Amino acid sequence: MSVQWRKSSYSGGADDQHCVELGCLSSGVGVRDSKDPEAGHIRLTPARFAVLVARLKG
Repeated sequence: MSVQWRKSSYSGGADDQHCVELGCLSSGVGVRDSKDPEAGHIRLTPARFAVLVARLKG
């Protein structure tokens, strides 16, 4: 399965140094650094991803 990565609309900042991409994986949500996609990604369950988003908003 090919993952379609989407760059966060909040990515950017000075010199585009804060770049995050998200991908829908068969086993959850993938999160990776869009500046270095070959470095891999972390996988979060949908529940863990929801907790991460809630904490970032808080």
